[in-house]
Amino acid sequence: MRLRLPAEVLAFADRGPAWAAYVAALPGTLADLLAEWALTATGEMWWGHASVVLPVLDDAGVEVVLKVAFPDLETQHEALALQHWGGRGAVRLLRADPRRRAVLLERLARTDLTDLWDVHACEAAAGLYARLHVPAPPQLLRLTDHVGRYADPLRALPPQAPLPRRMVEQCLSLLRDLGTDERSTGVLVHGDLHYENVLADPRHEGEWLAIDPHAMSGDPHWEPAPLLWNRWEELHGDVRGGVRRRFHAVLDTAGLDEDRAVAWTVVRQVLNVLWLVQDAVAAGRSLDVEQRTMVTRMLSVAKAVQE
Repeated sequence: MRLRLPAEVLAFADRGPAWAAYVAALPGTLADLLAEWALTATGEMWWGHASVVLPVLDDAGVEVVLKVAFPDLETQHEALALQHWGGRGAVRLLRADPRRRAVLLERLARTDLTDLWDVHACEAAAGLYARLHVPAPPQLLRLTDHVGRYADPLRALPPQAPLPRRMVEQCLSLLRDLGTDERSTGVLVHGDLHYENVLADPRHEGEWLAIDPHAMSGDPHWEPAPLLWNRWEELHGDVRGGVRRRFHAVLDTAGLDEDRAVAWTVVRQVLNVLWLVQDAVAAGRSLDVEQRTMVTRMLSVAKAVQE
């Protein structure tokens, strides 16, 4: 059985050679997994930014989902994290093939947090932290190692880069301080817990479960930032106020330290801008309109949490 990929998934190939290889292999990979794991496809394929999800029946006729992700650093330990959580605060893992970035998961409702008032949605997401933030397995990448590798590229940014030099220096200082702080590692962090990565738990009405972890051994204060830069259009003309309402909803719900959460949020925003610049340089072009818009968004979040 060879599955047809939606046009939106085929378009992943435009991102570069590695993505093109992933897309080319997907139909065969999915067909092999369906056969090997005795699964039957039952519906249209879904997709996210870096994965596809196929609704299937297992050999007992139970509705589950098969997910195959793009093989990168962010998806490397998804299966390990889900196995470690064991369905507590996150979707339940049923089977995995980490080499092929394939996981078989319980099927959740496709209701996420995007339709909740953003402050309530932030509280719902932050309410999962207590279950997700457990001691990290030793195999995970350390957060300090992940961010520390970008200190030299930050120093090397040219004066015309779209990052104020004071923010570059601030980020470098924070990297030095956080990088030597023992509290910066040791906790299993999700890493990408935004509104679309929290789905309704069909077993318990009104409760939520996390999906799609970018798992690392890190610091719980790394978590809030994705809730601040997503659903941006809803902030309208009150960016500062809206960001701060979200930020403090997360801090209050999860009992996080404000200074530490500010520090990690600033680091994440500055690194996001660095990666946009690096992508543009690698493609041999200047930042496009969408990337410049994202730069403005990231810097606005970094400023808002400090005011």
